[in-house]
Amino acid sequence: MQSPVSANVNVANLVMPDMCIADFSLNPIGDSSPSYSQQIAAIQRLCQRSGVKFSMHTTGTTLEGPWEKVQQVIGWAHCLVHQQGTPRIQTDIRMSTRTDKQQPMEAEVASVEKILAA
Repeated sequence: MQSPVSANVNVANLVMPDMCIADFSLNPIGDSSPSYSQQIAAIQRLCQRSGVKFSMHTTGTTLEGPWEKVQQVIGWAHCLVHQQGTPRIQTDIRMSTRTDKQQPMEAEVASVEKILAA
């Protein structure tokens, strides 16, 4: 049964959000090594060249930029790791968008740090 909200949606009228923040973690499957430092370094170089704002952390990378560009960088990361010989990749992605205001990724963390400091 379709919900009343989705029953009349015309996808041609939907507009993608201008900006997004995406946190992603590629999980190579089928490699013999438990270390993925070389692949991670290659992905970080890719992010540097992409022009998208990024930040590496212990379990992944956060990207900030236009929706299409962020998705493209994640796709390129897949291509890059496949080209290095990894036969399969599973990726976890968390996306965040806001329409009420612009809030860069540093502001998201700063708002919580401010509460912790109080």
